[in-house]
Amino acid sequence: MTGMTESSRTSDPALAEGFDLRRLPEGFVANPYPVYAALREHAPVHRMGEGQILLSCYADLERVYKDAATFSSDKTVEFGAKFRVPEAGPSPLYRHHTASLVFNDPPRHTRVRRIIAGALTPRAIAAMEAGIVALVDDLLDAAETRGRIDLIEDFAAAIPVEVIGNLLGVPRTERGPLRDWSLAILGALEPVLSPEIEEAGNRAVTGFLAYLDRLVADRRQRPGDPDKDILTRLIQGEVGGERLSSEELLQNCIFILNAGHETTTNLIGNGLHLLTEHPDARARLLAEPDLMRKAVEEVLRFESSNQLGNRVATTGFAMGGREFPAGTQITLCIGAANRDPAQFPDPDRFDVARDPNRHLAFASGIHQCVGMAVARLEGRIALSRFLARFPDYRLDGRPERSQRVRFRGFLRLPACLG
Repeated sequence: MTGMTESSRTSDPALAEGFDLRRLPEGFVANPYPVYAALREHAPVHRMGEGQILLSCYADLERVYKDAATFSSDKTVEFGAKFRVPEAGPSPLYRHHTASLVFNDPPRHTRVRRIIAGALTPRAIAAMEAGIVALVDDLLDAAETRGRIDLIEDFAAAIPVEVIGNLLGVPRTERGPLRDWSLAILGALEPVLSPEIEEAGNRAVTGFLAYLDRLVADRRQRPGDPDKDILTRLIQGEVGGERLSSEELLQNCIFILNAGHETTTNLIGNGLHLLTEHPDARARLLAEPDLMRKAVEEVLRFESSNQLGNRVATTGFAMGGREFPAGTQITLCIGAANRDPAQFPDPDRFDVARDPNRHLAFASGIHQCVGMAVARLEGRIALSRFLARFPDYRLDGRPERSQRVRFRGFLRLPACLG
């Protein structure tokens, strides 16, 4: 568990008592970390309604990630209750999320992951670097002309959309809707789902599928290089003599955009925001630019882009000295685990030279993020080149934080460049 001694316990137990992601306390979105600390210390295996628990300690999350047989990623039952409309059959959101890589177990997960990973080899990722550098420099040139920038809209969000658009071979003139589609689809994964958010998510899936139908038809006629073009690789790829079904193909194209877009936007945006709050860290990176790789890992740990994960127990299990039955729904609090003092010394300190730093921002085990090397590359290039170009940038206006709980980041970060 936490590994804390009695003398080191400082959190308020009242913050953990009755905590529920569906009824958040005031101020939680702005700063969830006091609540996370209380959960780790006082309720590391926290009941959150009938048949649901929340885990907040690093060791417990690592155990779950490494035991995919006991702790399943399959969301057929959970999302059936959340998204299915009985009269009309499975909704677009249900069809998407139950077919995508992240919410499936082997053997389906293994087959799809191998095909995607085959296009993200170290050689292929290294070949992306020059293009990402050019993209980032173009964005910085435009910002310099204006003299100010929204660090999210004009920079952090623009980078992953272009990178993923290139991976899927989406024509540049057709990339406009991608970000809004992604935000709407991922918004439906929040603990509280309003009818408006669900409707927007269903519209986004429908619109994206209609677009992909045309894109896939074109790519079948004019294939790209399967070593660089993930869509061509998904179309042509086989594992054990079996290709993806049409549904699997289309839904995992959507997954690739969703998995690589918002989390990478948050990584870059959170990093630039943290460097405005920690001038000592900014000064150190300016003096020691080779630390940027470690700094990216620390941003991922300190303000994890993805704060929550989910599993369901396939059999009875013991956790925290208690027994839980098969079917128990488990929320993995990544943001809490990444500040667990049993794993990270002085965990609430932002240390751009932290080493080792075995954070769980990309999960672990068989579901570790298949695109994490791409995200790290984008983060390193974006943060290092922004800082080198505009070392004295500062916020200029009120930041607007996203109100999402699962994904932690900003909607707007207005800034002056010098």
